Amino acid sequence: MSEVKQDPNATQNQDEKSNLLKNSSWFEREVPSVFVPEENKTKPTFTEPTIECPECHALVTVTAMSFNAYVCPQCDEHLRMSARDRLNWFFDQVNQELGQEFSAKDPLKFVDSKPYPKRMEEAQKKTGETEALLSMQGMLDDLPMVAVAFEFDFMGGSMGTVVGDRFVQAAEYALKHKQPMICFAASGGARMQEGMLSLMQMARTSAAIERLHNASIPYIVVMTNPVYGGVTASLAMLGDVHLSEPKAMIGFAGKRVIEQTVGERLEEPFQRAEYLLEHGAVDQIVHRHALRDTIYRIVSKLMNLP
Repeated sequence: MSEVKQDPNATQNQDEKSNLLKNSSWFEREVPSVFVPEENKTKPTFTEPTIECPECHALVTVTAMSFNAYVCPQCDEHLRMSARDRLNWFFDQVNQELGQEFSAKDPLKFVDSKPYPKRMEEAQKKTGETEALLSMQGMLDDLPMVAVAFEFDFMGGSMGTVVGDRFVQAAEYALKHKQPMICFAASGGARMQEGMLSLMQMARTSAAIERLHNASIPYIVVMTNPVYGGVTASLAMLGDVHLSEPKAMIGFAGKRVIEQTVGERLEEPFQRAEYLLEHGAVDQIVHRHALRDTIYRIVSKLMNLP
């Protein structure tokens, strides 16, 4: 067997270290540290699910984002809110939910890559909602209001017959009880699976809004990201006042379709809320944190409230 040779320098270093420890007091001794791999030093750890900001890519916990009304605390980017979260955030007190008795049918037996009922089932499972529009009546401070909000994750917030039914019912409730109506719009347009029936909702909702106008009942539209198609061509552009969240995309046809039609490249901020504000299609861009107070002041002014 071969002998194991010891490094004389290593032995000398150990002896020097032992002598140093013996001669030094306890508070002068080196405290052993925990080794942290270099790749883990810059990665935060969370004990709950997180949301990544699409703008600055910061990771924020779901709880923190919810308390901040889904506005990124790092870069102030406005993230999408679900319709139910938005209405619960908007109202101080929700008195009732309207329109739950309406349910979608399949009158055209429409099938593209999958049957329409199958798409509806998947959307309901994904969002937990029965349709793309929620309608609630509640209180904002001391003022009763009716508010509707589009759920964009439900088939792109598309407007079908049930969306029209719920919107018209909400408008009739506001008309009957003389309460202002607020609409949080976020949609890709009419629902192609219902064909002409979905396009008819543009006329139905427009007629309901006209009745509110004739009765001098405020109808305020808040355009969130994005608002397109038949919703833009009807209920989203018929308000007494049009508000928008920052950087929201608003238009009728999509940017790519317009570029292909006119044969020109359209640069930013085309179809952004800031562009529409500059050209008079939007009255005011309001930060989400100031939205409740802004709506309250506008409605109070329109209704001559003290």
